[in-house]
Amino acid sequence: MEHSESKHLINSYIIQSQEEEIKRISLELHEGVGQNLFSILTGLQFVASGISQPHLKNHLNEMTQLIEKTMQEIRLLSVELHPPVLTTLGLLPAVKSYIKLYTSTFGILVDLTSTGEEQQITERNSIAVFRVCQEALANIAKYADTSNVKMEFCWSEDELRISILDFGKGFQTETITKNPYAFGIASMKERMLLTGGQCVISSKIGEGTSIELSLPL
Repeated sequence: MEHSESKHLINSYIIQSQEEEIKRISLELHEGVGQNLFSILTGLQFVASGISQPHLKNHLNEMTQLIEKTMQEIRLLSVELHPPVLTTLGLLPAVKSYIKLYTSTFGILVDLTSTGEEQQITERNSIAVFRVCQEALANIAKYADTSNVKMEFCWSEDELRISILDFGKGFQTETITKNPYAFGIASMKERMLLTGGQCVISSKIGEGTSIELSLPL
């Protein structure tokens, strides 16, 4: 029993440390690298305004377009690492925001519904559940071979239940340890366990995979 509790404490510390580092990198990308690129962009635009030679002007325009694209990719990466809305508005708005990014990236439509009255969740638990949803959607994009996902949030006074169904090709759960995404699944289960919740995964070949999350409130 003591060994199990010690293991959970260590895992909790590792995950918390990882989240702090992820948050730091996200802020650095947005406020450091992003701002530097913006300064370079405005400088190039100023230089381009004073150049009359067409070939130089075209070259500078290509460079500014490349910088604008890079800035957009950095913004998207920053949001994916640690969405600001998760801290400011909470779990459900953060998941909705991520789904927009997810659909634009992978072309997979996610039908998200929420029933019941949304409850307050600690930032630590919000991050944990968000990461689990993020991992679930990432696995779907990599392995499920599907174009539609159904996600449902069910709120009650003392519990949040989340279901994710991918309608994909599925897999044999008895051989889950041999799957390429076994580590991701183990991480999902561990994160939910550390919140006092659960992550239950079921799947059938040809019918898809179902992920059921429960979080005590």
